[in-house]
Amino acid sequence: MVDATASFDGNRLAASEASPRALPIDAINLSVSAADGAALAAYAKFCRSALFAPAQSAAWILNWAAETGADVLVATLSTGDRPVFALALEVTRRGPFRVARFVGGRHANGNFAAADPHWLANADGEAIRSVLRAIAKARPDIDLVALERLLPDLDGIANPLASFPHFPSPNLSLAADLAGGFDALLSRASGKRRRKKHRSQMRKFEAVGSHRRIEAKTPEEVNRLLDAFFEMKEFRFRKIGVANVFGEPEVRAFFRALFIGALAEEKPSFVLHGLEVAGKLRAVTGSSRSGKRLICEFGAIAEDDLAHTSPGDFLFFDNIEEACETGFEIYDFSVGDEPYKRLWCDIETQHFEVLFPLTLKGRALALELRQGARLKSFIKNSPTVWKLTKRLRRKTVGQAAPVTNEDDN
Repeated sequence: MVDATASFDGNRLAASEASPRALPIDAINLSVSAADGAALAAYAKFCRSALFAPAQSAAWILNWAAETGADVLVATLSTGDRPVFALALEVTRRGPFRVARFVGGRHANGNFAAADPHWLANADGEAIRSVLRAIAKARPDIDLVALERLLPDLDGIANPLASFPHFPSPNLSLAADLAGGFDALLSRASGKRRRKKHRSQMRKFEAVGSHRRIEAKTPEEVNRLLDAFFEMKEFRFRKIGVANVFGEPEVRAFFRALFIGALAEEKPSFVLHGLEVAGKLRAVTGSSRSGKRLICEFGAIAEDDLAHTSPGDFLFFDNIEEACETGFEIYDFSVGDEPYKRLWCDIETQHFEVLFPLTLKGRALALELRQGARLKSFIKNSPTVWKLTKRLRRKTVGQAAPVTNEDDN
């Protein structure tokens, strides 16, 4: 947990700065607290009735704070005694700047801050601004609040942060519409060819030994699948010259705690699947369940003698088929535009980013981040430039420190 303490009652601030269009002054209550036990318990209680994306769940916030020791704060807007909007953020260093971002950093995708769904119907932008002013008052060391990879809507409810000046995230998010079931999806995605390939892959697996799809249902199975995934990712990132975002021990401990903790839920909100062939894990996926949406948060394959059989594609086939059978309406591949996702997907989602500078230094950083996002968008939306960039990146392996802009999840 975070040892620092910071709290702030925003009633006086709201009274002096709220606009006439905002909630009645006497109805606004603001708090900004370090993520100690009481703050996390209050956030978890709010989440039981709130709408939020997986990376804003109480389990995600609590486990990240516990395992990484991050400087986490929770800013809450209440009407009367009822919380209606909460931002759980971690404060990180970026050179000379301090930035508050969604908890989990680059692991947090498709973000949607916890909010009361009834309040969202008439969400007031000025009320949300008062939350940011409260953060600035309670934590004057923070230069910028950077809210990245935001969903435009969740379960059909618009993201209230979209009412603020924003710009597109550099990477698309891709998903498959499961309406009509698995057969209907395959009819839109070269069904005959995909079924034929799936049977061919099965025969190749059977030629070297038995195969099975695993869902991790015990702590031992969670650890086994994550051990394999971390090894696969480490090899993959080293091969292409990219910094391993899963490499830090505290990040690995976070994912272990997250997936093991989910086992206690009647329907785990986070779940691991693996494809085992001849006693060895050849592909692993980690997913979250969010309403009618199953989200593949990450995946990897073993680059070994069976890599040519596309074990990852085989596992996705089975995962998506099961998602259809269990009533999910969307299979979400999350952030990143990759050919293997395009084979399945017919939904593109453009995430967006909102930057709230809190200091003059923060304004300078916000300008830099906007320009960086535009440059990344240009590179990734130009097939020729993106292909050249990846080729140059591979050539630098072993010659320099790995770059850090990989979006392969």
